[in-house]
Amino acid sequence: MTDLAIFLTDLAGGGAERVMINLAEGFAERGYAVDLVLAKRQGPYLSGLSARLNVIDLAASRLIRSIPGLVRYLRRARPRAMLSALNDANVIAILAARLARVPTRILITEHSHVSEGAKHETSLKRRLTPWLVGLFYNHADRVIAVSHGVEDDLHCLGVAPERIRTIYNPIVTPALRRQLCETPDHPWLAGIGVPVILGIGRLCVQKNFALLIRACAAVRRQQKVRLIILGEGEERPRLERLIAALDLGSAVALPGFVTNPAAFLRGAAVLAVSSRVEGFGNVLVEALAAGTPVVSTDCVCGPAEILPDRRYGRLVPMDDVQAMARAILDVLKGPPPDQDLLRQRAEDFALDRILDQYAGACFDSLERNDCEPFP
Repeated sequence: MTDLAIFLTDLAGGGAERVMINLAEGFAERGYAVDLVLAKRQGPYLSGLSARLNVIDLAASRLIRSIPGLVRYLRRARPRAMLSALNDANVIAILAARLARVPTRILITEHSHVSEGAKHETSLKRRLTPWLVGLFYNHADRVIAVSHGVEDDLHCLGVAPERIRTIYNPIVTPALRRQLCETPDHPWLAGIGVPVILGIGRLCVQKNFALLIRACAAVRRQQKVRLIILGEGEERPRLERLIAALDLGSAVALPGFVTNPAAFLRGAAVLAVSSRVEGFGNVLVEALAAGTPVVSTDCVCGPAEILPDRRYGRLVPMDDVQAMARAILDVLKGPPPDQDLLRQRAEDFALDRILDQYAGACFDSLERNDCEPFP
């Protein structure tokens, strides 16, 4: 019998997909029977899956066309619980469960601040996401918010408070610890040299990497630095034009998606997060686990919850190039970080600790309230 199904559109290289794989691997390691159900079997994370996971390919050309296959899967496998992630997949999971009429517990995870994120979208479909959340999410057995800020937003969108539980993302895993020991594949990080500022994330409007590039230009007026931004996305052409306009071609690199971004953290002088909105901020925890100092915009949701104390990292106002540049310079010119302190904070987001909370949400009685999120 399948204990847990995890439903995703695919295994694209995003933070939410990485979190769900961490959960799948963690539950499988504990002896649960886990099915990883994909609308379409594709994405860079496929190659790293362990043999413990049973991958189900619904072979749908579009996510909405995966509904019949997901219904058939639920009726056949009848998993005790099913987790899903990302707005569209969450809606599909709810619809399929209603059609399948099985006793599977449906838990959806929300990884974004839906209201704020919709403000930066251009497509009508994405701008309607808050309405879809209010319409569908109350039909799930449980809604997992990845931060208290996300939880508050879900309340405002009409999701019943009693259905929502905040559980932070499981970031520090055995795999991450191994990855942090690997050597990054970039010449700028080969030994002692010019300090490197590191940015990681999808090249999209919400991540606001244009701010980070402009901050790099401001920092370089006082100190020689380089900037590496890992990730891929629709904003690449605009960012490349900005790099050229600021004459930063020899100082800024956009390597695209890399299989092990954690290795880059070891050689970076500082991780900088320039986002306008973050549901959580996985990369901040990864940097803490590496002992790498962090600077982040004080954007909606996650960063302030991960960095509640100035000892762990610097928070700066959104869209403020000079504030970001000053904070980066302070890190570069200041004393070395207390790496033990940073790594200790990262352990608050360790897989085993988060798995206990997810196990409670997935398999304990819904009336129980014994897996509250840690402060």
